[in-house]
Amino acid sequence: MTESYAQFCTVARGAEALCERWTPLLVRELLCGSKRFNELHRGVPRMSTSLLAQRLRHLEDIGVVRRTHSGNVWEYGLTEAGEALRPIVMALGHWGARWIGSRLRDDELDAGLLMWDMRRFACIDEFPPRAVIIHFSFRDARAGEGNWWLVVEHGVADLCRDDPGRELTLVVDATVRALTEVWTGDRIPLEVLESRELRVDGPAQDAKDLWRWLGTSAFAGTRRAALERQ
Repeated sequence: MTESYAQFCTVARGAEALCERWTPLLVRELLCGSKRFNELHRGVPRMSTSLLAQRLRHLEDIGVVRRTHSGNVWEYGLTEAGEALRPIVMALGHWGARWIGSRLRDDELDAGLLMWDMRRFACIDEFPPRAVIIHFSFRDARAGEGNWWLVVEHGVADLCRDDPGRELTLVVDATVRALTEVWTGDRIPLEVLESRELRVDGPAQDAKDLWRWLGTSAFAGTRRAALERQ
């Protein structure tokens, strides 16, 4: 930190510690269970790796993050002080869902971040005991981010950038905006299906169950409630 509010107020001091650009999102990733540097970077893909390393060192210095060796790599975890930020970060997300909304600019749409979020919050217990392989094909994603495969088996969800070469359960063809807006609670699946912004190909029952399997963002319920009040 090179700047200070120069106030004894703990709001000021807390903001100095945690409100630099990207830092709250990095705390979000740690709260969501990311531990290794590459995992953390997948959650903040537009953050440079050098800045990510700098922010991690800062969070270590203030006692929010603890770094430990795991084999040949470093892992990052939250200390008691870091875990105490959970209700604060969640409250910020719910506040944004209610008062700011999720109508996104085109430059805020990110297929990779969307798929990473969907993988880690997939409702694993809702999936059938058989392997489920879902191919997500985005019509308008940035170069190199148009195709993703979500593989769920043995109680684990994996996200692949390359075709795993296995029989597909479903193919989801969509715009990034349509699937993002379903995920965030701005729209319901039926709406984007009827508008043809999204199509699901595969067995009818699996296509119906897809939305139960995937679930929605942790803040989608708050967003839907806000829309109902309008």
